[in-house]
Formats: sequence, C-alpha cells, structure tokens
Amino acid sequence: MTSALRDQVIEVLKRIYDPEIPVNIHEIGLIYEVNVDDDANVHVVMTLTSPMCPVAESLPPEVEEKVAAVDGVASAKVEVTWDPPWDPEMMSEAAKLELGFF
Repeated sequence: MTSALRDQVIEVLKRIYDPEIPVNIHEIGLIYEVNVDDDANVHVVMTLTSPMCPVAESLPPEVEEKVAAVDGVASAKVEVTWDPPWDPEMMSEAAKLELGFF
C-alpha cells in the first residue's frame, strides 16, 4: 500500500507548479524525498530554487495541503531543506527541454 500511495502523492506533486517556472516542482527537481510510513503518514523533503524565492512562504504549505488531500493519506508534513542547494542540473530531461536548457 505504501508504494501505491507514494505513487499517488508523486502524481499530485507533478500538478504543482512554481509560478515563475512553467514546469512542475517534481520535474524541476525541488522534491528530494517522498516517504510514506505504514500508517499512511507522508513526509516530503523539498527545496526551493533559492532562499529568496518569492513563493518560499506559500509553496511548502500548498504542497502539504495538496498531499494531505490525497485519498488514503493520514497526515502530510513538508520539510524544506537547503542541503543540497537546488541546481538546474537536478531538473529532469523533460524539464530541461521545456525550458530550453540544451
């Protein structure tokens, strides 16, 4: 069950966008970990593009709210980390293509 729930959470993360970047937060590499325990508690470790990111105050709570709303999730907690710092190399190939990084 935890694997299926984790997959559902990742699908939700793929529908959340940083308003300044037209690519979802999963593809641009802002999500470092998605952990689901046996009691369906979800812990997301994420970063932002920079500490001065304009959505630093709003994006993590949005992620937490949308993950908590996934059917089957008992609770959701988002932890923001700056280690390692985000780098454009963390983006998926699709995101790099979308943003013209080639």
